[in-house]
Order: sequence, then C-alpha cells, then structure tokens
Amino acid sequence: MLDVTVIEDPEAAAVSLDPVRARLLAELAAEPASAAMLAGKVGLPRQKVNYHLKTLERHGLVELAGERRKGNVTERLMRASAASYVISPAALPAVQPDPDRFRDQLSARWLLALGARLVRDVGTLIGGAARARKPLATYALDGEVRFASAADRAAFAQELTAGVSALIRKYDAPDAEGGRDHRVVVALHPTVKDRPAALEPAPEAE
Repeated sequence: MLDVTVIEDPEAAAVSLDPVRARLLAELAAEPASAAMLAGKVGLPRQKVNYHLKTLERHGLVELAGERRKGNVTERLMRASAASYVISPAALPAVQPDPDRFRDQLSARWLLALGARLVRDVGTLIGGAARARKPLATYALDGEVRFASAADRAAFAQELTAGVSALIRKYDAPDAEGGRDHRVVVALHPTVKDRPAALEPAPEAE
C-alpha cells in the first residue's frame, strides 16, 4: 500500500467522492476486509458492498490483499491501494487552475493555483516514474515560524526572495547538455489552527 497517491482520472475521482465508497476506502486503508466484514461496519447488504468494491477495484482504488475460506465460500480480502488520496486538477482539465494566467506573489488565490499545479505535476511524475520503474528525485522543506510583526514577515519574504533568486542564478545552467529543468516553488502562509469553525476569524480580504 502506498502512503499517498494522486487520482488523475475523472471517473476515478467521481467514484472516490461517493460517500459510501469514501467510507469503504477509509475502512480498507486501516486494514484488509471482505465484503461481508465491511457490510456490518457500514450498515449495507453484502451484495451492495461487493458492488461498490468492484467499482473501486476497477478504478485502481482498492486491490486484492488475499483470499480466505469461510465455510464453503472463498472470501476476497480487499485493501485500499493507498493510505490517502489526492485528487489532481488534471481530473478537471477544462477548469484546472493556471498560475501563468494571473501572477501575484501576494495573492492567496495565486498560491492556491501554484499548489494545484504542484499536485498535478508531481502526480504525473510519480505515475511516469512508477511505470519506468525509476526513482523520482524531489525535495521538500516544511517548517513554521512565528513573526513578531507584519514588518518582520515582510522582511522575511524579501530576504527569502533574494536568497532563493540568488541560488537560482548560481545554479541555473540553461545551456548544459543532458541537464534537466526543475521547478522551484516556495510558499508562505498563516498556519491553520485546529479549532471549531465557529471560532475561526473571518478571512482577510485580498
């Protein structure tokens, strides 16, 4: 089972968003189970659960984990193909975000478009690497910082921009034969607090 996988196919995305099938995916991400075992957990007849499982399997969202004999019946034990799933913007190609359409470093919506492109591109790369049976070279950095003031946040953003831009200029080799282009994405946003929705402050206007 993969830790996380990206759903690119529109039909698979629609299947995963069905509430019953999403519940089955969650159960099968925890442990393998048969249709009969799941029926008691989700409160549905075994035949209906089996129908949903076959649909999930057809779209690669669940897979066979093994079989076992129970009386005169052989039960298929299924498991989720991943512990979690991310739906790629490629599943909605006609309306997927395009960061190049509107570039504004201070826009939260532009940041969202960049994040969507990151999910789409990395999902595509993961699929290609898996088919080629080759490792995928990536790097990510995640951290938190508390700014004492808005002025400090602005100064941090300026230094970060200058530092990353300097690194790009230093290592960029556009004429290198055999080189490979890489995309660098750096983001800064407020930390989301785990609080009841009623206590969340209204979002600031852009």
